[in-house]
Amino acid sequence: MCFSATASFVAGGVLSATGGLALAKAKTKKERPFVGVPLLFGIQQTIEGVIWISFGSPILNTVMTYAYLFFAYVFWPVFIPFAVLSLETDPVRKNILRILSFVGYAMGAYLLYFIFADPGKAHIVNQSIAYEFRHLYNFLPLLFYVAVTCGSGLVSSHRIINLFSVGVLVSFFIANWFFSATFISVWCFFAAILSIIVLLYFYSYNKRR
Repeated sequence: MCFSATASFVAGGVLSATGGLALAKAKTKKERPFVGVPLLFGIQQTIEGVIWISFGSPILNTVMTYAYLFFAYVFWPVFIPFAVLSLETDPVRKNILRILSFVGYAMGAYLLYFIFADPGKAHIVNQSIAYEFRHLYNFLPLLFYVAVTCGSGLVSSHRIINLFSVGVLVSFFIANWFFSATFISVWCFFAAILSIIVLLYFYSYNKRR
């Protein structure tokens, strides 16, 4: 499997276009956060595309690396539980999601601190981009990160959201096992592609409605 600037830009363009279209057609405020996930992944993949072509421009590379690290380490653990909670109607599940949201905010704040205190750098390893950011990879931070980003969707009462989260969890193990040096980049790429499932939720929900 080969990753490149082209792969990132193509994925970013497709996800941004389809996600933006779905978001524009969203009927209620509650569904907009989750429907917006593909668009947001598209922006993240576009940022990584810029990183690919910026290694000869240190300032641009640094700015884009900060932007990517913010998405990968801070934004997703905060946003995913919030987006799933926005759609949930079951009281018990909502309470669990509120707890996961609190953990997500704590994780986001913890990792945001280290992005500025000990910023990571990007470099190419085995045709993928590696981000030197060691603070996620201790057992407890990684456990909490996976719990909020994957566990939130598993708690949801919506089957398609469950399916998306199962796919992201499986891709976590694949990326960690086969692409350990470039784990976060590869996992985010897989998750971005899987976010097409989010559009299935949107269209099936509106069809039923």
